[in-house]
Amino acid sequence: MKALITGGAGFIGSHIARKLIDNNIDVHIIDNLSTGSLENIPFVPQTNIYIKDISDYDYIESIFQKHEFTFVIHLAAMVSVVETIEKPLQSNRINIDASINLLNLIKEYNSNIKKFVFASSAAVYGKLDGLPKSVDSQINTLSPYAIQKYASEQYTKIYHDLYNIPTVSLRFFNIYGPRQNPKSDYSGVLSILNQKFSEKEKFTFFGDGEQTRDFVYIDDLIQAFWLVLNSDEVNGEIFNVGTGRQTALNEVFDVFQEYYNYSIPYEYKDERKGDIKYSYADITKLEKIGYSPRYTINEGIREYLRYNKK
Repeated sequence: MKALITGGAGFIGSHIARKLIDNNIDVHIIDNLSTGSLENIPFVPQTNIYIKDISDYDYIESIFQKHEFTFVIHLAAMVSVVETIEKPLQSNRINIDASINLLNLIKEYNSNIKKFVFASSAAVYGKLDGLPKSVDSQINTLSPYAIQKYASEQYTKIYHDLYNIPTVSLRFFNIYGPRQNPKSDYSGVLSILNQKFSEKEKFTFFGDGEQTRDFVYIDDLIQAFWLVLNSDEVNGEIFNVGTGRQTALNEVFDVFQEYYNYSIPYEYKDERKGDIKYSYADITKLEKIGYSPRYTINEGIREYLRYNKK
């Protein structure tokens, strides 16, 4: 079996690559290294790594002309919300057009594919009041990034409905774990907190610290990927990937204090425009195919910090 991962040198992609290789799948990676790093994927043969932009259609087509993939996992994106606001045309090419191009290349060259997985985001829910966020909840996109993720979800679904390509979309909540870059625009608050505690620098809460998120340890996300890759029941569907639990940022700060056995300076500032106060996932749909998150926030953070100490 053979898999193609776009954005495979990044935080999430490198963990998926490791899982697939451990299961004897031949992994190929496309990444322009704008946020990813070759240091994340030393276990992938260099001949299987294509340092190219996902929007380079001719080059991507040449890969599909040479290889037939069992799985295609589409993670590559312009992930900075701010950048999608500043560069709407460029971000559309990367976040929508490249998704359509991949789906079309699969239709033309790779009709025997077992699964195409699109990495979407909980950002599509915006500032909806109802909790938990369900895949049936109203969509309320607040940025070009969220619009682009939702549009690519819909293209992913329509390629299943019209062309019978086995597709699935996963809406990620707040993923964290080893190899997450705290300097990335997409980086979660946990990697930033880890950096601040490691360097004993001041941490800034935007708001009162009582805002909640559904923090998902990377191994639980990988579990979700493995389930959908190997299930025939999920084709054409959309799933939330979370834990089904919400944790306040103040609680997360306390876990870091307890682990490090010291505190750092902190301050509270006004919440940022557009920030969501409360969020967590309804994971009922994913649980029906066997998903069961293993890591509480305490366990996940401790696992993450133990890894970083190695």
